[in-house]
Amino acid sequence: MVTYTLKVVELRKETNDTVTVCFKQPLLKKVKYQAGQYLTLLFRINGRRYIRPYSFSSAPGIDAQLEVTVKRVPGGVVSNHICDRLQVGDAIEVYQPLGDFVVEEATIVCNKHIVLWGAGSGITPLFSIAKHTLATSDCKVTLVYGNRNYESVIFVDKIKELQKTYPHKFSVWHFHTQLVVEAEQPYLVQGRIKPEKVLSIVKAEGDVPDSVHYICGPPGLKESVKAALSSLNVPAGHVFSEDFELVKDENEIADIITRSVTIVKNAENVVVEVVKGKSILEAGLDANLELSYSCQTGNCSLCKGKVVSGAVRQAALVKERTDLAADEYLLCCAYPLADDVKILVE
Repeated sequence: MVTYTLKVVELRKETNDTVTVCFKQPLLKKVKYQAGQYLTLLFRINGRRYIRPYSFSSAPGIDAQLEVTVKRVPGGVVSNHICDRLQVGDAIEVYQPLGDFVVEEATIVCNKHIVLWGAGSGITPLFSIAKHTLATSDCKVTLVYGNRNYESVIFVDKIKELQKTYPHKFSVWHFHTQLVVEAEQPYLVQGRIKPEKVLSIVKAEGDVPDSVHYICGPPGLKESVKAALSSLNVPAGHVFSEDFELVKDENEIADIITRSVTIVKNAENVVVEVVKGKSILEAGLDANLELSYSCQTGNCSLCKGKVVSGAVRQAALVKERTDLAADEYLLCCAYPLADDVKILVE
């Protein structure tokens, strides 16, 4: 895995609990990325290594700096460290950009209508995609964005700037759960995102089946948007979603009990107890092993391990993987079926 060391050149407060971290592009080894991808940051806090992926809020070719936007999570070790302790001038080690939540070149070339659905901090990759698409194509872009209230809207001023810059091809729907909406603001709606209301407007323009949709937010948003799009015959291949957390189906691992697993790294054998319900990666991190990982949703391959003995079940993968060998498993989605499991990791 390619790594970079990036210098923090600005910390920009977006809301009371959200900050944008701006990194200087290296002079020689430039960081290349696509709008919608994420950057994985490595920290050492209280003697333990933490790895967290954060979506780019900057767009390649448009923003001079590399920017990721971080929302404080109650009890979150890394997000609180970034919001409270990170300083301009700090040097942070990062992995090369990853992620496939990106707009395909064919979509831009065909000038399709792109609809971006987000809630809260889910705006981050969508904002990157919006800036890139608007600046490099004639695609029409609609942003549907849900928040508690006006004060919690991340990038509120920058979204307004995009509307002024691209008035004929960029439209925004705001949904606020804690706001009384005035009649003269039809694009500001009280309550949670209502896909049917937005799609009724898109449908009036006659391009719903040919539109392309990107969703980044909680599971409820993804489910409601996908259901509404399916009812309007939008092909599944035109709908993409970014997954920040692994949603475990307890039925898939209900029969798996606590087991001991041997993890082999750098020729050293370490036995860890994998508690019922936890993945092998979670158990290894709990044991303070410095294992490679990033997304923890089964999308990337950084936590890949080779099973040299014993039986393992891979469960809760967000997307089907066809690139793994028969003896390779993603440890974030791997659960031991016996006590003789031995896994080799890099």
